[in-house]
Amino acid sequence: MRFGLMLLIVWLVIGAIAGAQRHDYNGSPTTCVKVGTIALTIAAGPLNYVGVNPKTSCQGPHPSK
Repeated sequence: MRFGLMLLIVWLVIGAIAGAQRHDYNGSPTTCVKVGTIALTIAAGPLNYVGVNPKTSCQGPHPSK
């Protein structure tokens, strides 16, 4: 259990470092696209260094006019 938890923490820390290197944290995360991209980058962890470049787009419900 401890090994799995440590592995998860290291995975997420590596993802957070990758986000910082990509300047994902610059400015305020005012859009869901930016927040989603930051979350995906952190979740991808070390995969960011083997070519994964997670991006997101917000496809939420649109208000009817």
